[in-house]
Amino acid sequence: MRGLVVLVPVTVTVAIVYWLFAKVDGIFSPYIQSIGLGALLVVSLVFTVGWISLFPTSKRVFGHVNVWLEQAPGVSFIYTSARDFLEAFAGNKRRFTHAVLVNVHSEEVWLVGFLTDEDLSGFKLGVKYVAVYVPQAYNVAGQLYLVKREHIRPIEHLAPADVMKYAVTGGAVELITGATSAKAKAEEKAEAEVEPEVEPTARPAAT
Repeated sequence: MRGLVVLVPVTVTVAIVYWLFAKVDGIFSPYIQSIGLGALLVVSLVFTVGWISLFPTSKRVFGHVNVWLEQAPGVSFIYTSARDFLEAFAGNKRRFTHAVLVNVHSEEVWLVGFLTDEDLSGFKLGVKYVAVYVPQAYNVAGQLYLVKREHIRPIEHLAPADVMKYAVTGGAVELITGATSAKAKAEEKAEAEVEPEVEPTARPAAT
């Protein structure tokens, strides 16, 4: 059994990486026969588009394209869903960075989740409610709860990635309680850099 524990994760990882590489490399297969060159071109294209999008003129062009795709019938739903999904994980609007414990069904039962939205004015629930996403174990599904703010407890001492792995594996992975999140580390570093104030030395009284 120990051999399976070692080999299965490695095999699955290699298989998925190889499958992704083959798919990306196959995009230019009718035109390029060299193995790996197609994948290199795709990666280069992604980085080039990202670099070009930083310029003001390009931002305006991408902005017009974005508006057009948002309003295009039959395409807007697919485009906005894909865009929002990527923004939630890798864009400027990352949603899964605030791990929390949420109390929903019972006062003595806590769920591991992520605070994804603090403004629920669109639902007319008031300022006390927030959105908490609770991932399910061993699949890509999850539950979204709109709860009162006092029913959540932030998890500041753990990294969000570790909390996500713990949740989606049903608690099967070892949770390193000594790990600290990037935010907590930054706060600790800032506190360490603050020099203590030195009290001025009292001058002797003139005689």
